[in-house]
Amino acid sequence: MTDNTLIAPASSQGNHRETISVIPGDGIGPEVVAEGLKVLKAVVGDDYDFEFHKLGADRWKATGEVLPDSELEELRQTRAIILGAVGAAPGDKTMPSGILERGLLLKIRFAFDQYINLRPSKLYPGVHTPLADWVVERGPVDFVVVREGTEGLYAGNGGRFRKGTHHEVATEVSLNTAYGVERVVRDAFERAQRRRNKVTLVHKHNVLVNAGGLWNETFNRIAAEFPNVETDYLHIDAATIMLVQDPQRFDVIVTDNLFGDILTDEAGAVTGGIGLSASANINGTGEFPSMFEPVHGSAPDIAGKHIADPRATILSMAMLLDHLGRPEDAKRIEKAVDDDIAKHGMEQRHTEQVGDAIASAV
Repeated sequence: MTDNTLIAPASSQGNHRETISVIPGDGIGPEVVAEGLKVLKAVVGDDYDFEFHKLGADRWKATGEVLPDSELEELRQTRAIILGAVGAAPGDKTMPSGILERGLLLKIRFAFDQYINLRPSKLYPGVHTPLADWVVERGPVDFVVVREGTEGLYAGNGGRFRKGTHHEVATEVSLNTAYGVERVVRDAFERAQRRRNKVTLVHKHNVLVNAGGLWNETFNRIAAEFPNVETDYLHIDAATIMLVQDPQRFDVIVTDNLFGDILTDEAGAVTGGIGLSASANINGTGEFPSMFEPVHGSAPDIAGKHIADPRATILSMAMLLDHLGRPEDAKRIEKAVDDDIAKHGMEQRHTEQVGDAIASAV
């Protein structure tokens, strides 16, 4: 089970130029991270130092280590974390199931209290989508999912009893705290004020009456503090339908850990594929580093071919800069990506060509 213990925040005393940790990862991770850093450095120059960490499937196979506490401490001391992608090839029997997910990704999220998992979804003109023409013709698709990142079914509360017998019992308990729900719902409302003033809560409170009740009551209470923000509610099953049939209805979606995981992958698919999907795991207090990564996996089948699309990673760099209080620099990257997609769409180019073009445009 993942150790969900928070570690002490880093001290700022004695710091000079801030450092950003980089985990290139496995497969195509190093390729797309290289282009993300190329664009980031084109914007920020020498404002930051970069510290690289070899973590992922290759590290585990070579040493048996996933994320030692000593290296977690090194990550803690930095301003932010950039992650490429981690994971072995599908069917690789040498990697125990879940070892990287729980031992690396979730360990970082829990240790640094990255309670906001933020995933924007935007349908760019010229990008192919499985959505019907009549849906696309209704207008722009541009929304963001604010997913709770440290609680719910991913908290690791469960177990197996009488394992391997016909009487085996397996449990997975969804943990939801008033504190944890409130802070992510409040973030969604504050985020909506900077967008189009609408928040949709997604849950299943008619069946999941305990966790769902807490989410619904908290949402309604906080909504009263934001009278200018329109509110909406959908059960998770209805939300999966609306993402396909009426995605224009969404501005900010707020939901729990599991439902958010499912919805964001669907959102990536309907907006042209997860190759354009950026994400952030945010500690909203600034006490700990936040982590920025593309949604896609390590794609070992195309690693080394230099055909991976780095634009999700590049857009994650825009999210990083926005989080670090540099919104205008973030907009420079977003505009450069917008222009690149308008010009090239999903045209097949070498990974480095895409990075060079966007870096020269910022």
